Amino acid sequence: MTRRVIQFSTGNVGRESLRMLIERPDLELVGVHASSPGKVGQDAATLAGLAEPTGVLATDDRDALVALGADCVVFTAQAETRPEEALADLCAFLAAGSDVVSTSFVWLVNPAGADAWLLGPVEDACRAGGSSLYVNGIDPGYSGDTLAYAALGLAGTATKVVVQEIFDYADYDDGDFTGVTFGFGRPADADPVMMALPGVVASVWGGSVRLLADALGVELDEVRDRWENWHTPTRIGCTMMDVPAGGVAAVRFAAEGVVDGEPVIVVEHVNRLTETAAPDWGYPPVGHTGVHRVRVEGHPGIEINSHVGLGDVATTHAGVVSTAARVVNAIDAVCAARPGVLTVDDLPVNLVGRVMS
Repeated sequence: MTRRVIQFSTGNVGRESLRMLIERPDLELVGVHASSPGKVGQDAATLAGLAEPTGVLATDDRDALVALGADCVVFTAQAETRPEEALADLCAFLAAGSDVVSTSFVWLVNPAGADAWLLGPVEDACRAGGSSLYVNGIDPGYSGDTLAYAALGLAGTATKVVVQEIFDYADYDDGDFTGVTFGFGRPADADPVMMALPGVVASVWGGSVRLLADALGVELDEVRDRWENWHTPTRIGCTMMDVPAGGVAAVRFAAEGVVDGEPVIVVEHVNRLTETAAPDWGYPPVGHTGVHRVRVEGHPGIEINSHVGLGDVATTHAGVVSTAARVVNAIDAVCAARPGVLTVDDLPVNLVGRVMS
């Protein structure tokens, strides 16, 4: 069965998902949204870096795309910086009956923990259109659900689960968003970036913590967050940005699910600019610039290291491609699923038992 699909947004992730939609024989690209005037009117193939024209031209007319009645929309807009506008776009498709797979609005990786301002409108739109919404990615997403489920499925008992992304972002050309969001380059006396404010990390990655807690049957007392900066004593120059001496060149943060005062489910990031930054913090295995890792403490004790990007594919770019693939590969399952806001548990079954002790 060929599904008619729309790509909404052509940024870093959107370009990769657009390419996948064009190249897959089981999907028919019928529309592309682009907000940049320089992209409007261009063929989808050009925006995806492909040579053979598709005849599908990018438009900034959302209503015209909604009217196409696509089976599914791949929604990769940068919603976190413009939530009200992006939410209106998302709900327009859902209310019209198109299913949506999305890397945006990461709070909905686990909708049970999402705030009412977001969850209410999308639930209403799904009911109105009889449609489904699935939000996922590589992190938040894969590392805290599928990878963690794989590790937990090998454990007889578990006392603690730690999910980590440890990535060198030096070659990631995204200083305007990732660099600013993480606070790279800022001096030690600067005010904290928004993501470092109390409760923000827990709101973004806490959904993954609670998803694992629910899968394991663990009742958490709280989900708390922590944040650390590392300041470079010397200038660091890299693709992401130039960091002056004294500027932030690495961050370590986590959302922690706590029982009796102890963290038992932890989702942690260690992100640095060049391998010389934060030398006392964790590193990927030798030969890799990034890892998504799950460590289960218990019996027998499990550690799984997962890497994207082989050969000459940079790890950071591979992470972008895999984020796109995470939702494109879910299109069939989401279109076949019940209406409503879905989690990974609503798609093919996982094998996690209640192993937490």
